[in-house]
Amino acid sequence: MLDGFKKFILRGNVVDMAVGVVIGAAFASVVAGLTKAFLNPLIKLVAGGEKFSSLEFTIHGTPFPVDDFINASISFVLIAAVVYFLVVLPVNALVARMNRGEKPPDPTTKKCPECLSEIPIDARRCSHCTQPVLERAA
Repeated sequence: MLDGFKKFILRGNVVDMAVGVVIGAAFASVVAGLTKAFLNPLIKLVAGGEKFSSLEFTIHGTPFPVDDFINASISFVLIAAVVYFLVVLPVNALVARMNRGEKPPDPTTKKCPECLSEIPIDARRCSHCTQPVLERAA
């Protein structure tokens, strides 16, 4: 019973869904706070002391706020890095460790020695070039 539950939890789509929930709920507000409290002042310093919330450019009277884009970009990169290093890498390592002892499946196709196309393993003649295939090629 627990073995089936463990396989269900470690399936890729369940982990991906959990990662999406974590990105959307938990880390978004933390990273937004970090960006607003620490990174915006650093950007203000780089921008020459200009008020960061007024960073924008105007084309034909339409303002384009650059500060919102910078905040969203920084938040996205930080959230993606945290999720990758704290969720994706450990889960991939765990799945690789669980599959370490498994034998790879037997091949079902082989290459034709003449045209190098993939043909069934038991074929005696290539369906692409009609060359006889006598030996079992890998």
